[in-house]
Amino acid sequence: MAPLLPMLPRRSFLAGVGIAAAAPALARAQAEQGFESFLDGVRADARRAGISAATLNRAFAGLRPNARVIELDRRQPEGGLSWEEYRDRIMLSPTRIANAQRSYAENATLLRAIETRYRVSPHVVVAIWGVETNFGGNTGGFGVIEALATLAWEGRRASYFRTELLAALRVLQAGDVTPERMRGSWAGAMGQPQFMPSNFERLAVDFDGDGRRDIWDSRADALASIAHYFQRSGWRHGEPWGRVTLPPAGFSLAGADTETKRPLRDFARMGFRAVDGGPLPPAEIETQLILPNRGGGQVFLGHHNLRVIRRYNPPVNYGLAVGLLSDRVA
Repeated sequence: MAPLLPMLPRRSFLAGVGIAAAAPALARAQAEQGFESFLDGVRADARRAGISAATLNRAFAGLRPNARVIELDRRQPEGGLSWEEYRDRIMLSPTRIANAQRSYAENATLLRAIETRYRVSPHVVVAIWGVETNFGGNTGGFGVIEALATLAWEGRRASYFRTELLAALRVLQAGDVTPERMRGSWAGAMGQPQFMPSNFERLAVDFDGDGRRDIWDSRADALASIAHYFQRSGWRHGEPWGRVTLPPAGFSLAGADTETKRPLRDFARMGFRAVDGGPLPPAEIETQLILPNRGGGQVFLGHHNLRVIRRYNPPVNYGLAVGLLSDRVA
């Protein structure tokens, strides 16, 4: 969906929201006028969708574009960590593993109840909780309405963020959270599971039964919402996500077939072995070869549930790290 009014040049926007201390008054006034016109259009769409004037007035009170949000959206990382650095320094550090195991133990009764209802591994639920928000300790400090309005107005991905902004307004209208508590990442991902508003609408659950889907402050709602996400994404209860493997002699990473899916027993016949050198089980479970990005030679065999993990966040290294962390939790 195109913006309702022509976009201001990026330099005018940055000046208008105070990036440069000596911003011309005219540029600032133009930016503010453009943002207010944009909000008027959102208000009109929201009212047609049944959002009350009271909800809109509270959500948009004092709203201004956030320059830090634009900066983070525009930032392009240079290079990238190797798989081994990402795995060992970021995702599977000794501290994260210890915290994951402790969080699992502290919430074992709750996690068993969630597993009973949704038939999703509690180990992967805890792993997602850990990598997304450090077990609820870092859920983001941006106002979600402010962040989404900024990104929808600024225009690089205007249609996507406008859709998410309207979804966030519907969440406020439903009464699950107040505008003040609706905080998240610079991109609008919310609460302990880091759900975008549209995913909140579809997948957040009221597991503690208090009448609100509170993924910010209710651990029960947050963890059950993660499990519901995985259930709806096709998680197969009781199946592994994948495994590290030792490839056969003469195996080359270059040109390796990472697309074909075949039974695990076929990989065993080709000479792939368990990481301890033992044989792979002659199982029928659907399997494909997985190679980390920027990896140093580690090879994985992935199953259906790895693809489900990657529906939460698509990068292959993310999916592998979550799978490995879930194994450490177990």
